[in-house]
Amino acid sequence: MGESLQAEFSSGAIAREEVFITTKLWNTNHRPERVEPAFDASCERLGINYVDLYLSHTPFAFQPGDNMDPRDQSGNIIYDHGVTLLETWKAMENLVDRGKCRAIGLSDMVLENLVPLYEAARIKPAVVQVESHPYLPQTELLEFCKQKGIVLLAFAPLGHGIRPGPLEDPAVLAIARQTSLTPAQVLLAWGIQRGTAVLTTAKTLDRARENYNISEIPEAAVDEISRIQTRSRLNSVIQTGVPGFIAKGG
Repeated sequence: MGESLQAEFSSGAIAREEVFITTKLWNTNHRPERVEPAFDASCERLGINYVDLYLSHTPFAFQPGDNMDPRDQSGNIIYDHGVTLLETWKAMENLVDRGKCRAIGLSDMVLENLVPLYEAARIKPAVVQVESHPYLPQTELLEFCKQKGIVLLAFAPLGHGIRPGPLEDPAVLAIARQTSLTPAQVLLAWGIQRGTAVLTTAKTLDRARENYNISEIPEAAVDEISRIQTRSRLNSVIQTGVPGFIAKGG
């Protein structure tokens, strides 16, 4: 990634100021004294001297050290209970104070944990990144973020392609037919129109163009998707801190 960025910057094809770069603090680096070195190492790998947005990867702290996936003899993650998320957050605030990053945020937060951190934070979270799609709309969290001026960044807005999932939901398929959009475009439009930013990946150029080329859907369609009753969390990270989607069906 860093080599690709530097090649583009060096060629003059694009300026650093035209690229919004986000990176994350990994779980083994939550101790305050580890935050800045971890940040600096990320910048060095990317070949940049500042980051636009720095997120904690999860609220969970793992055993500090070079092993990014520390586990005991039974294969269980070894957590670090000697540091709080607020202590980590304060170290991230210092990065903003020093001009190393322009904004900071959180990933995989639940509302009951976000509220006390928000209230205690000197620099408020700019972004909260969580799994969000019609099967996990995160409505209460979204409303809190809107009230506080926080961007809710929805990852897996297409259900991470897991099937059966939102892409094959009858309501989504019906709206896709009515609007001449693909189911993916319908889901992305729904996410944007309800007030979230959406984060998805594409394996092909055609898929990237499809995801980018979306248009507004009728408000009645937004409401219909919001009334979907299926509830399913596809990523266990919120309980464990360990990234990875859970395959369901198909």
